[in-house]
Amino acid sequence: MSVICRSAGITLAVDAPRGPWRQRAAEACAGQFTQGTSPDVHVRIEIGAGPFALQGLDPLTRGAWADGECVVMKDACASGVDLRLTTSADCLQVEARPRPRPTQRGLALIAPARTQLLWRAAMLQYPVLWWAGVKGGVPMHVSALIVDGEGVVLAGPGGVGKSTLLADAMSAGAQAVSDNLCVCFGSTLYGVLEPRRTAGGTGRRMPHGRRERGWTARREHVVAERILVLRRGSNSEVDMVPIRDGEAARVIAAGTYAAGELRRYWAFASTLALGTGLGPAHPPVVGSAGDLAYGIPCSEVQLPATPGVHLVDLIAGSRAVTGLNQLPEGA
Repeated sequence: MSVICRSAGITLAVDAPRGPWRQRAAEACAGQFTQGTSPDVHVRIEIGAGPFALQGLDPLTRGAWADGECVVMKDACASGVDLRLTTSADCLQVEARPRPRPTQRGLALIAPARTQLLWRAAMLQYPVLWWAGVKGGVPMHVSALIVDGEGVVLAGPGGVGKSTLLADAMSAGAQAVSDNLCVCFGSTLYGVLEPRRTAGGTGRRMPHGRRERGWTARREHVVAERILVLRRGSNSEVDMVPIRDGEAARVIAAGTYAAGELRRYWAFASTLALGTGLGPAHPPVVGSAGDLAYGIPCSEVQLPATPGVHLVDLIAGSRAVTGLNQLPEGA
């Protein structure tokens, strides 16, 4: 029986043997299961199998082989998992064989959260991100949600407080698409499904003192209508100024390239593009960030050192300031 969910705007199905791997696949879906028989990405986790046969495949790059439709990756993303990815017109088939080296087995005991995140990325998230990219989507390290009927994008570096603000807004009735990662199609953002990581979670322990928790009110997509660029300051109060859309786009692009969640994705995507001839050799992050921010109100928000800020108040403040992105260049 497959575990099925929606991620990055497409349907993901995961077949895993009963036991720990089935549980890990279910955890990755964070309670957001769906029905469907025709997945866009179909992952099969095979336990105890040997290495993939390489007959008929040509060397592509170190640790990767291909024949134009199929790509084999050994130890994909340093996760200890071998992958065979096969493309067709309507589906990406992924066969995943966990084959960790002794050092990786030891790391799984010492740092289980890191190992879990690597497995998720290599087997589930990166294949979904790449297939969405073949369809025109671009990865973005942002949070997106609906607050009082308005599509709001939270941008900023990891650790700035996006997840905390999102959790606070959701407790007040907001609906979000993702905690960290989205796929952008023009001005529309689809969330890459993963568990939320908050200080008050009760699930698997994650880095930085947080724990995982499932989703309750999650949306499929959000159309961006306002961008808040978050920074962490040392003052006791919020400081907010309007910025141009180009400045907001620069922060979004830089934050996407700096995101730890995507650090291994760029080589993963380029290897598949080289081996299959599908998708861009490198996702157009800078141009897509510019398209996302173009012509909508953008504000830079310097958050205070102490917690307690509410997202609804930040949005109200953003609406109150004059949007410089509406002024001529140089004004």
